[in-house]
Amino acid sequence: MAKLTSLLIFFSLLSLLLLSLSPSYVLADSHFEGFEPELDDLEDDDLSLPLTDLPLRPPPLTQSEPELTGISSLDQDSDKPDPVGEPSDPQSPPSVSDYTKPSPTSFNYWDEDEFEGLPIEQPQEPVQQSSKSTEDSASTNPNSDSKPTSPIPKPTNAPKSYTVEIICGSFLVIFVINYFTGKRENENIALSWAAKFGTKDSIFEKNFSLLGVGEGEDSPLLLKEGQNVFKFYASGRRYCQGLLATMELKSRHDLISRLYNMVVPCKDEISFEVYMNDDAMDHIIFAVAKKKAAKGMQKDLRDLQRFAGILAPPRWVPEELSVISESKEVAADLITEAVLDQVFGEKSFEKFGKYFISMHFSDQHSGMHKKMLLFKFALPDANNMADISRLVALVPYYIDTVGRYKLSSQARSKTEAARSKAAQEAHRELQNARQEALQKRKAEKKKLMEEAEAKLSAEALRRKEAKDRAKQMKKAMPKIKMSRTR
Repeated sequence: MAKLTSLLIFFSLLSLLLLSLSPSYVLADSHFEGFEPELDDLEDDDLSLPLTDLPLRPPPLTQSEPELTGISSLDQDSDKPDPVGEPSDPQSPPSVSDYTKPSPTSFNYWDEDEFEGLPIEQPQEPVQQSSKSTEDSASTNPNSDSKPTSPIPKPTNAPKSYTVEIICGSFLVIFVINYFTGKRENENIALSWAAKFGTKDSIFEKNFSLLGVGEGEDSPLLLKEGQNVFKFYASGRRYCQGLLATMELKSRHDLISRLYNMVVPCKDEISFEVYMNDDAMDHIIFAVAKKKAAKGMQKDLRDLQRFAGILAPPRWVPEELSVISESKEVAADLITEAVLDQVFGEKSFEKFGKYFISMHFSDQHSGMHKKMLLFKFALPDANNMADISRLVALVPYYIDTVGRYKLSSQARSKTEAARSKAAQEAHRELQNARQEALQKRKAEKKKLMEEAEAKLSAEALRRKEAKDRAKQMKKAMPKIKMSRTR
């Protein structure tokens, strides 16, 4: 019994000696909350023995859904032996700021309050080797749920196509070039015509006293109203107030119109409008045109449709032309031998007739001026402007011819009867138009009143009906005339 007691005493003393000599005990107990070491004991221990910091391995941590990189790093840490730390100053215990916080990729649910005071082991490998450790862990753990990821193919930079841009740019360049060239072509044609027929010793200079759009001598001959429209004015001649020539050329400055004209060809045209004096023109309605154009004129122009008709082609007129007239007498008197010899003869028309389109004389023209002479010709190119000299000469010739012409009594009676009948029809149409306009205004007024009554209240309707009834009773009462007797 005494031996057993002495052995127990010996082992207890030996254990106390070992505990007092162990430096890890002093450092370990200072990391647990509620067991802070006393200052006196720490000072005695520091003076007696040197202490070494031995890094402690943190306890195994668990997480709900660890990532692949976190699992691999934990497996590697468990296989490695605990490193032995180097001696450090025992008076400066390790602080939490000296250690790096765990990366969020390894510990998604780290709770610092749960493991407060535990030393954190620094990672031994750089971050750049995480991909390598992932591959190693995937190879060592064939049973893991990770799936091999296929490399994402990088999009290849295909060469860009500028076909649309090249086409648009080329079209724009061609459009600009065509604009200036077409504009220049139209100006050359107009200036060539003015130089041929509007300058000194020309047809219009001999027959009119004033040429151009101004009053002075230096006034321009042509007035440009557009890139393809030019006008010429002349006045100062007997039987007429003046003459206006309008050149309507092709839209050569417009590329789309030029392409369209290649498919549907058209011509450059010039039209003359002669404003006759009221007392210088008798009852004349007459027109000459090519057959296709004559049918269109008969259908579209009101004076030709109402007063004139297409005559049977005379022998002295070419087959390509049609004559529209109010009477045969007028057609025979206006197409003279001089005109046939110069223009409308068979031989002359073959040479100059390709530029002739139409001519139209009327004292019932629908417009501001009633009595007018209208001519329309085609224009040649700028170098062949002399080809229409005979056609242009028809303008002053017919001004004098129509101004001097007088109808016979028989033809005049027929034309006057037709014009009086036309005047009556026009007056009747005017009255009908006025009646229609009046009925339309009344209907609109009635509709507005009905809409206003629909918006009125019941009391207002009652008052309105009473007022209307009083008006009707007042109208029905007999009228009594009061007279004063003496």
